[in-house]
Amino acid sequence: MMKQWVVLLILLGGVTKSYALEFVPLRDVQLLDGPFLQAQNTNKEYVMALDAEKLLAPFRREAGLPYKETYGNWESTGLDGHMGGHYVSALALLYASTKDPAVKKRLDYVIAELKKCQDKLGTGYIGGIPDSKKMWEEIAKGDIRADNFSTNERWVPWYNIHKMYAGLRDAYWYAGSKDAKNMLVKLSDWTIALTNNLSPEQMQTMLRTEHGGMNEIFVDVADITGDKKYLKLAEAFSHQAILQPLEKQQDQLTGLHANTQIPKVIGFKRYADATNNADWNRAAEFFWQTVIDKRTVAIGGNSVKEHFHNTADFAPMVHEVEGPETCNTYNMLKLTELLYLSSGDASGKKSSAGQSALQLTVPQTKYVDYYERALYNHILGSQNPRTGGFVYFTPMRPNHYRVYSQVHDGMWCCVGSGLESHSKYAEFIYARDKKSKQTPEIFINLFIASRMEWKEQGIKLTQNTLFPDAETTSIVIDKAARFRLQLRYPGWVKAGALGLRVNGKKIDVTQQPGDFIALERRWKKGDKVELTLPMHTALEKMPDGSNYYAILHGPIVLAAKTQPFANETLNYFSDDSRMGHIAHGQMCPLEAAPFLLGNSQDFIQKLKPVAGKPLTFDATGLINGKQMSHIELIPFFRLHESRYSIYWPYTNANDLELARAKAAADEQARLLLQAKTIDQVAPGEQQPESDHFYKGEQSEAGLHNGRHWRHSRAWFSYELNDKKQEAKTLQITYAGIDSGRRFDIYLNDVVIANVESTGNAQAFFMVDYAIPGDLVKKSKGKYTLKFVASPGSIAGGIYGVRLLRE
Repeated sequence: MMKQWVVLLILLGGVTKSYALEFVPLRDVQLLDGPFLQAQNTNKEYVMALDAEKLLAPFRREAGLPYKETYGNWESTGLDGHMGGHYVSALALLYASTKDPAVKKRLDYVIAELKKCQDKLGTGYIGGIPDSKKMWEEIAKGDIRADNFSTNERWVPWYNIHKMYAGLRDAYWYAGSKDAKNMLVKLSDWTIALTNNLSPEQMQTMLRTEHGGMNEIFVDVADITGDKKYLKLAEAFSHQAILQPLEKQQDQLTGLHANTQIPKVIGFKRYADATNNADWNRAAEFFWQTVIDKRTVAIGGNSVKEHFHNTADFAPMVHEVEGPETCNTYNMLKLTELLYLSSGDASGKKSSAGQSALQLTVPQTKYVDYYERALYNHILGSQNPRTGGFVYFTPMRPNHYRVYSQVHDGMWCCVGSGLESHSKYAEFIYARDKKSKQTPEIFINLFIASRMEWKEQGIKLTQNTLFPDAETTSIVIDKAARFRLQLRYPGWVKAGALGLRVNGKKIDVTQQPGDFIALERRWKKGDKVELTLPMHTALEKMPDGSNYYAILHGPIVLAAKTQPFANETLNYFSDDSRMGHIAHGQMCPLEAAPFLLGNSQDFIQKLKPVAGKPLTFDATGLINGKQMSHIELIPFFRLHESRYSIYWPYTNANDLELARAKAAADEQARLLLQAKTIDQVAPGEQQPESDHFYKGEQSEAGLHNGRHWRHSRAWFSYELNDKKQEAKTLQITYAGIDSGRRFDIYLNDVVIANVESTGNAQAFFMVDYAIPGDLVKKSKGKYTLKFVASPGSIAGGIYGVRLLRE
């Protein structure tokens, strides 16, 4: 991304253009007391508690160097090493944010040890992918076998090593590590050599597998080195199947794995800015607007079970417990940063003397409004403030809960991105116009207590605020200088409601929500600018217009702790199992979910602030819920280790029982099936398949009528768990379009079904297969489920797999 080093890189011969705006560097912004400083400090403890030797182990192993044990979970089941790359980024960001020498010492040690691994291999490569030498050799020869989550039987290899690329880049950008820069260039040259003989078609085949932001990283390397060959590599790593519909302003995202696509679009945007490619830029803007308008819920997150669902039907968001994934929002914020910077780009204009001058276009605050919403409600809310643990899925299902990672248990992608997110809270607060030859400009984007300095311009200021607990912020000038202060008028403040004072004197505000308010003068030390930012409460419907509402006060999502089951004890912390990131506890029936009573205006008028409790509201009598005689709404980012409700179905008091009865009828079959389910796989969906150790040959996956499938002309398999050995039935979901296909179904090498045809008049249908009792007894709680095609036929398509108890 275009960070604080960009202007320096241009001077050194970088090949990409510089925006008129840049963010004030992390090293020049200091967080002051408030929720974000607390989160950053908690995160630093978590980061420093991680065992660097275990994180380094996969890299040492693949380099043939001595190593001890690795971490478990994803770090030892195929995604080995991905956490190490995130760790380098987190250390670099933390050092820039805190200037803590202990963090720098740890970063330097990790970089030095990784350099030993790269030097030992001697090719420029560095990675922890298990037994990857054979895979890379096959790829170099054009032998590429890729589906949505594996390339040549390795779990998302490019996604994995992208984390190391990004870590090395960040170590150079944020911490000035020259070794990291040299290692990054060597690793990039290794990729050039690896892919040099691949055709564009072979490259695109490889990009079917999730590959992170590989296109973005090579634009960054072009920036760092000034060598355009890396721009060519960035273009080659841009997935045309995703880019081309976006260029045509077509939303073909439904059914796609969400976080696979967002980094690609970040790369499209970076490449567009580097090459002045208007089509790619429009593609990135269209993607952002589509995801924000049609696919994003109140907290700023998106996706169900990691996938983009139908924009006209958000029922899965309410029904499922695998709600918005934190990694998605981490990446949407990165894309938002780029769009914000370029929305404030400079344009050449003639001065009165006829000479060319740079005229800054004020950036669009819609990007800041989204950034703020997602930062407070999803990112800040994804960290356990007591333990520092991270959340993977944030359920929108009423009365459900989240689980948190533990320092040495849980090595998921959202732990890696979380290590970074909570290390860089100072990144977006301030932006500046560094290219202007006229008056310097400082943009105040976020209302977060902090101190900022721009040494080159002699500008220093402090923002004092208790926001969002207080509706005010003040900017104190700490050093005399002439500059233009640009103050954001948030979209959530009503027109005419914002108050502005300079040194106690009221200033008339003619700007509207969504504008910046410009104050230009020669500021004196001690000058004080005060903003009053009145927040109001509003109800926000689910994006599809269905009858579920979220409650917001300003940009803050309010939620309630719930306890639908008396005397319930839940474990809110994950174990080290492959699927420990999912809150597997009992689902509360939707008919027991709390209902909003009354229309929106009545609700808002009757909502009572609770004295002495900031951002806390008494909703007693306005929300009807089981064991909720007294109801308080609090900021979701402060709600932890509890069941909760964010989205509320609406009805009136007269229709309440009717609404509950309808919800019960709609949910009865779904909850019964859930209660019977021991284990399940969603074929064709990336994470469920990887969690169940998918293997296969001549296998393909796709989407039909909004549902994912997998089939094979040879075979494919999954690993299923039955810890209590209580399985009775294997339930398979088929589609009627696959009539005539013949295959066998094996459990632990025992044929339990000979399928002669999957034909059926229904679009989708389920078939139950009995599991022999003696097979269950011998299983030791584990099964290998294998679908084997008959000669000349196809196994599948398989649309669902469930292992059921009686």
